[in-house]
Amino acid sequence: MPGTNLVTGGTGVLGREVARRLLAPGREVRVLSRRPAPDGSPYAWRTGDLRTGTGIGAAVEGAEVIVHCATTLGGKDVAATRTLIDAARSGMPHLVYVSIVGVDRIPLPYYRAKLAAEEAVVSSGLPWTILRATQFHTLIRLVVDLQRRLPVVFRPAGFRFQPVDPGEVAARLAELALEGAAGRVPDMGGPEVRDFRDLARATLRAANRRRPMIPVPIPGAIGRGYRDGHHLTPNAAGRVTFEQFLGSGS
Repeated sequence: MPGTNLVTGGTGVLGREVARRLLAPGREVRVLSRRPAPDGSPYAWRTGDLRTGTGIGAAVEGAEVIVHCATTLGGKDVAATRTLIDAARSGMPHLVYVSIVGVDRIPLPYYRAKLAAEEAVVSSGLPWTILRATQFHTLIRLVVDLQRRLPVVFRPAGFRFQPVDPGEVAARLAELALEGAAGRVPDMGGPEVRDFRDLARATLRAANRRRPMIPVPIPGAIGRGYRDGHHLTPNAAGRVTFEQFLGSGS
């Protein structure tokens, strides 16, 4: 049972759940964040910045497992992942990386960055495990909530999603962290494949709101990739439905 575990992005939606699940007697759980530790934190806090490399050497020193949950929409995932790998090589920890189903088939810029980060992990020389997951319940809700001040909800026409609970993905990542390096493991998706229109309606209903919905065609290879379902997986390992998530108050 690895004694020292580092979680990058440990204050994010996924990372904080991974860190919580790794806590156990006799096991040190480090959380890497750009922010200082809050009062009463149960973790061995490490303040550092993967964008600049500041504090990363101290964060990875002695770690036997690194669960890399830190991510950014700015396309800097590749550089951040390489910074982490370079700092970690001397200790040869097991590197667990979370990615997204379809990164190799949908040419979204963010997906391309995640795929390149995967490739950096594979070629790192470190023992590694990669888990790809479908979109989180929280992301689907956020897309709708961001439009709450509009009189309508815009939805991508013909898009289906298979949202998964971030807590269940975190549990799987914690499980993988405590096992040996496994390479690319089976993708993980939620229990249902749903049209975005249905998910948006459920989100509005849970918030006691009503809005007409306007379908927006998404052209090109990106739209086609989503309509063809390249972001979905037959491995519906998640059990928490979208309605259960909405009803949980998470």
